[in-house]
Amino acid sequence: MPVHRWRAMSRTGKKPGRLVVVSNRVAMPKQTATGGLASAMRAALQERGGLWFGWSGKVAPTSAEELHRLSDGPIDYVTIDLSRADHDDFYAGFANRTLWPLFHYRPDLVDYQRSHLEGYLRVNAIFADELVKLLDPDDIIWVHDYHLIPLAAMLRERGVRNRIGFFLHTPLPAAALLIALPKHRELLETLASYDLVGLHTARDLRALEDYFLHEVGGAMRPGNRLRAANGRLFRAGVFPISIDTAEVADVARKAAVENGVREFKQSLDGRDLIIGVDRLDYSKGLAQRFEAFAHVLERSPMLHSRVTFLQIAPPSRGAVPEYRLIRRELERMAGHINGKFATPEWVPIRYVNQSFPHTLLAGYYRVARVGLVTPLRDGMNLVAKEYVASQDPKNPGVLVLSRFAGAAQELTEALLVNPADTVEVADALERALAMPQRERIARWRSMMDVLQRHDLTAWRIAFLHALTS
Repeated sequence: MPVHRWRAMSRTGKKPGRLVVVSNRVAMPKQTATGGLASAMRAALQERGGLWFGWSGKVAPTSAEELHRLSDGPIDYVTIDLSRADHDDFYAGFANRTLWPLFHYRPDLVDYQRSHLEGYLRVNAIFADELVKLLDPDDIIWVHDYHLIPLAAMLRERGVRNRIGFFLHTPLPAAALLIALPKHRELLETLASYDLVGLHTARDLRALEDYFLHEVGGAMRPGNRLRAANGRLFRAGVFPISIDTAEVADVARKAAVENGVREFKQSLDGRDLIIGVDRLDYSKGLAQRFEAFAHVLERSPMLHSRVTFLQIAPPSRGAVPEYRLIRRELERMAGHINGKFATPEWVPIRYVNQSFPHTLLAGYYRVARVGLVTPLRDGMNLVAKEYVASQDPKNPGVLVLSRFAGAAQELTEALLVNPADTVEVADALERALAMPQRERIARWRSMMDVLQRHDLTAWRIAFLHALTS
């Protein structure tokens, strides 16, 4: 479509058209899980009609040799394959070995290679080339996460004048860390090509503002707008992602009487349950969590045979050396703790490396006396919110939550801890296990009120309203 037509139609004042969602991976029909980004995007696309575009998850001889199309009611799904080289440089390389550790405050794990950055930019250009063919002039475009930071700039270069929003699902570290990234300006300044940049917390927003104001010579303008060094104005705001609170609560209530959850509860034999559910990742603080639980057992023999810790940690990114190392370390720690404290009738840690259906997890959350969510850094952490929403209102459990998860900014009645402080986490676990029912109910009610007001629907409506207003 000619550039002049894009410009003309974007100024017509017509009601916004389709929603176009762009993400690294696309949640195809029947793959949408309750409570996550996929659920939110599917609901928004069903309301407005629209398109979801991204990588198919498949590796092919050539990138984007063909478009894979699927329609489901008002939603069109379009995906592309990536070549092995593009996948390795873009996804396994720059996205997951450079940006992921940097954004999670682990510069020591950053493996920067110029060829990976070139592949990252190359794949973003492929996305832009294919997406521009699919756009209508009045489409609203919503781009997601660190894989696609420069996409808006590349779309602008191709003449696109539509409203484009971006949401970062990870933390954004302080400017002092961001500038450790080689060629950081060439990448991060492209955020100014978006009309709206969404972040989880006020801390993340301050980091973005500080970077643009002090590292690239930008300026603040009225209306909370930032001006980049190239003169482009854009807005940034805090939009904490959430869950479908009512749906999670309903699923947990129903799951509690299902056979799988009842059998699991029977296996506890009356013991209190501490539960952790995390993707196997160095950002989740799992080793520190095991150390804290071991410290509880070491100093409180009266809790032996009275409490069980279930840690569910499905593997991820098995090709990355750091992930293989942490898996071996956790297996060693779990074996050591169980060998030291277990009895023939009781195993203190149940450590499981597999995924479970969301329905079953919700039932497990409802059974658990303590939800242990202690990432070293996390953009939000929806497990914390799902644990709270899954509780029995008459007899809720207690959430022990890292101060460095975005959820800590909202769930202030959790027991907030520094996950690196073994004694502080151990103290919180013992306090949670001993907490009287009246206090548990009061804390849970306060957190549940937050989740009911600020659920997944409120999150997407708030972002899209800010983008289109």
